[in-house]
Amino acid sequence: QLLLAYVAVMDELRARGITRSSNNPVADYAEGLIAKSLNLQLAGRSAAGYDAVDSAGVKYQIKARRITPANPSTQLSHIRRLEARPFDFLAAVIFAADFSVVYAALIPPEVVIEKARFSKHANAHIFLFKRAVLEDPRVTDITGRILP
Repeated sequence: QLLLAYVAVMDELRARGITRSSNNPVADYAEGLIAKSLNLQLAGRSAAGYDAVDSAGVKYQIKARRITPANPSTQLSHIRRLEARPFDFLAAVIFAADFSVVYAALIPPEVVIEKARFSKHANAHIFLFKRAVLEDPRVTDITGRILP
């Protein structure tokens, strides 16, 4: 019964345009929230390495993590082909358990490259979006710009 309720909730989130798929809602919700807040156009699902673009053609890869008491990790999902720099900024957001924004930032690829580690097993970079990342002068804190 709980899984059926989850399916109904996911279908409704998609119908309302809050999510774009029936996958874990964290990524889709973040994409929509960042795009709306920064006035970005979401890219199609076939766009490799980025999720949205602005009016000047700047590309944004959007990643998010929902932290909970049971799992406080700030590890974002895998970032593939980082060396090729498929995006101009990583737009990252950390959500609290209730989906409120804890912090968010625009991070240039060079910062991601410096702070991420490469996982041979995943064939991708792993980036921990800790609050300390906001202290890097190349990073733009956009927490206050994220619209609920």
